[in-house]
Amino acid sequence: MIFDAEVLQITILSLQISALATGVSLLIGLPLGTLLAQSKFPGRSFFLSIVNTGMGLPPVVVGLFVAMMLWRSGPMGDLKLIYTPTAIIIAQVVISFPVVTGLTAAALQALDPRLKLQLYGLGASRLQMIWMLWKEARLPLLAALMAGFGSVISEVGASMMVGGNIRHQTRVLTTAIVLETGKGNFDIAIALGILLLTITFLVNWALTWIQQRGAKK
Repeated sequence: MIFDAEVLQITILSLQISALATGVSLLIGLPLGTLLAQSKFPGRSFFLSIVNTGMGLPPVVVGLFVAMMLWRSGPMGDLKLIYTPTAIIIAQVVISFPVVTGLTAAALQALDPRLKLQLYGLGASRLQMIWMLWKEARLPLLAALMAGFGSVISEVGASMMVGGNIRHQTRVLTTAIVLETGKGNFDIAIALGILLLTITFLVNWALTWIQQRGAKK
């Protein structure tokens, strides 16, 4: 079952989509979370509240919003992205980046505020200061990465709505599990579920190993 060509294709597509969505979420969430944690500006608490609310966005609501945007009659309909892997990535980024942003902001806010002053006192530039803060908060930042990946690899509602669960095109492990369950093929659904859990465990095991290795330094 695991070595079946179709299952292999579904697994590879799942990993590609989740990895890209997590990567984009990191590129957005890390600097945005840093800005919210280190800067003082009017409305900061309001934006933090929006981010924290976004951490609990229902995937089906995200799927509905993205589908409306990408639908043929929607604002981005001319791009013809609906029912493509790109549409799933967009939806998963919307789900994941608030998680990365919120946890990044929380991690940096938990640092000793005197550290920032010490770095400036030693002549560090703003970019050098931010880099050192990231290094100091590397353990919770890795936890943010794991949380972001977990929120997309296990997501099903939005992927169904914007991807359509099309065979050989947009079918991923979670949507394949729903499909096989609906058909009554519980043995196949269980096998796919075990495969999904195994992949999630291995990825998080690797990230945890890096995290704990960093903790010993």
